[in-house]
Amino acid sequence: MERVRDVSELPKAHLHLHFTGSMRPTTVLELADKYGVRLPETLTEALTSGEPPKLRATDERGWFRFQRLYDAARSCLRQPEDIQRLVREAAEEDVRDGSGWLEIQVDPTSYAPRLGGLIPALEIILDAVETTMRDTGLGMRVLVAANRMKHPLDARTLARLAVRYAERGVVGFGLSNDERRGMARDFDRAFAIAREAGLLSAPHGGELAGPASVRDCLDDLSAHRIGHGVRAAEDPRLLERLARKGVTCEVCPASNVALGVYEKPEDVPLRTFLEAGVPMALGADDPLLFGSRLAAQYDIARRHHGFSDEELAEVARQSVRASAAPEDVQRKLLSGVDDWLSAPVA
Repeated sequence: MERVRDVSELPKAHLHLHFTGSMRPTTVLELADKYGVRLPETLTEALTSGEPPKLRATDERGWFRFQRLYDAARSCLRQPEDIQRLVREAAEEDVRDGSGWLEIQVDPTSYAPRLGGLIPALEIILDAVETTMRDTGLGMRVLVAANRMKHPLDARTLARLAVRYAERGVVGFGLSNDERRGMARDFDRAFAIAREAGLLSAPHGGELAGPASVRDCLDDLSAHRIGHGVRAAEDPRLLERLARKGVTCEVCPASNVALGVYEKPEDVPLRTFLEAGVPMALGADDPLLFGSRLAAQYDIARRHHGFSDEELAEVARQSVRASAAPEDVQRKLLSGVDDWLSAPVA
């Protein structure tokens, strides 16, 4: 068997990780027991067995089931110490996988009822990030995300909140949930508020909906990055546009397969993007429900798409360049990628 370098030692940035979905299964089970939360049987079975739940979100019923499991896990986060634990453990997992920079995505609205309101919820999250950075050495920032299923005015409120805390660790503004609902243009004002303050625009698109949703993110939201974006592979002209503009797609292979966007790992268009010159940043999305973290996404690129160590190194570089990491952090990580590639294979 050909010897290859350990992808968990490859320095990289993690740009697509959702807050609740970053939790360890054991943490959800412990918090559910602590607060007397009755989790759905399918979720409990998945968390105890180590096998991710069977999910397929390409139809509305499947997406609703996915959201139900996600909401059940979120309901276990009730106190500031739970938030601190989540952030610390997410960082520890990322460090283990070779990440030197993590941008974690969160809609603080989801946690506000139990944490004293929208502002206290975001402050608790940012405090946890600051503490975790000191404790783990991992560079870490927050991307505030609005929900497509809610009113665009709610998104404007979140955009203003994100801007208010730009000096406290918020670096970007996103738009998540089912892109088949809520037109991108309905949220254009919220994204304008964020962009005008210097925040990254990073909406989801091109996952459950096709190439048109990626174009909408570019045209209506002036996206710097696209969450997922894989369906752009169906439109060569769109791929050319993404490459020309240098818009990075945050590709999450394991979740694409788990949610039924593609049937098998080989179908995720990683090599299509690489050969088209579209920047990629591999992400774990929601490892709690999809069963694999950051390094595993690089393993998928290697095992199922034949990526060489040189190609994996370039993907890692692309993730760093697309991040909001300061220049000195980027230089250090990029130097580390070169060191990884030049080191002899064990």
